[in-house]
Amino acid sequence: MSLKGTITFLKSFATDKDVASITPSSQYCVRKLCSLIDFDETKTIVEYGGGTGVFTKYLLGRMRDDAQLYVFETNDNFYKKLSSINDPRLTVFHKSVEEMMDLLPNDTVGNVDHIISGIPFSFFNWDLKISILDKTISTLKHDGSFLAYQTTGHLKKPLMTVFQNYDTTFCWKNIPPYFIYEAVKKAG
Repeated sequence: MSLKGTITFLKSFATDKDVASITPSSQYCVRKLCSLIDFDETKTIVEYGGGTGVFTKYLLGRMRDDAQLYVFETNDNFYKKLSSINDPRLTVFHKSVEEMMDLLPNDTVGNVDHIISGIPFSFFNWDLKISILDKTISTLKHDGSFLAYQTTGHLKKPLMTVFQNYDTTFCWKNIPPYFIYEAVKKAG
C-alpha cells in the first residue's frame, strides 16, 4: 500500500466511527481469506466495506473477465479511492449494505457466489447484525459463502442464527489480528 493510501486510511479512522481498524488488511490476510474462493468458478462477488481497495484490487486481479464485483462503501474518502479503479467488472456503491437488495441488479440477488465483509459487525446491535445477515443469505446462491474478517469472535451466534453453520480460522499476520469466518448457504 502506498503512503498516500495509508494516510487516507488513518484520516478515515480518526474521523469515521464506522472504520474499525487503524490500518488496511495485510496481504497475508487478503490471501488467506481469498484462498476460500475458486476464482475459476466464481462469477459474482459482493464486498462490504471496500476501504482503500486492498481486497478489491486483489479480487479484480484474480477474477474471470466475465465476472462482476459489487462494492459497498459509505466512507467518502474510501469511496473516492475505490471509484478511481478503472475496471468494467467493478461497480462501487456509495451506500450502506442495508440497501443492497435495492441496488444490486435483480438477476444478481440469489446468485452471488461470495460476499466478503470487513464492516465492523461488533459495532452493530443484534437486530442490525441479523438484518444484514438475512440480506446476505438471500443474496447468495446455494453453496455461496459469506467470508468475513473481524477482530473478535462476536459473529458466531449471529451466523448460527442465520446460516446455521460457520468455520473460523485466525489470522495473526495482521494489525489487528483477525478472525476469518466462512458461512455457507445450504439448500433448504
